[in-house]
Amino acid sequence: MTSDTFEDFAATLPPSGPILGLDLGTHTIGVAISDGLRRVASPLETIRRKKFGIDAERLLTIARGRDAAGVILGLPLNMDGTEGPRAQATRAFARNLSGLTDLPIGFWDERLSTVAAERALLEADTSRKRRAEVIDHVAASFILQGALDRLSHLEAP
Repeated sequence: MTSDTFEDFAATLPPSGPILGLDLGTHTIGVAISDGLRRVASPLETIRRKKFGIDAERLLTIARGRDAAGVILGLPLNMDGTEGPRAQATRAFARNLSGLTDLPIGFWDERLSTVAAERALLEADTSRKRRAEVIDHVAASFILQGALDRLSHLEAP
């Protein structure tokens, strides 16, 4: 089930368990996972996109293998906050994925996540070749970490 707001997504989550974070691109899907307490996001892998069914099966295999409690997709909003074609494609992917799983699915504003990931990799003196290999799942971890930080504020008394 996809949630309209982040608060709705948070309300549908069980009390604990990892969350999968996705950075959905046209050619790749960056995947990150949180720890069970939902404090830290870690880059996991980059999936080369093929067809929706194949991509979805790989994502659900990862989710089952990691006992994921939910999925966050980075929502590529325009800089003015509006939704363009990429955001609409992300929402369509989420709707299709929700038909294959009972996991709660939510969205997180991903503006500048790739820029932040690129900056972190440059600061770590990562080679250009290695940056190209890991940028998508590192960006997914930035997206997921933002969502985890917001979740911790929603849960705080």
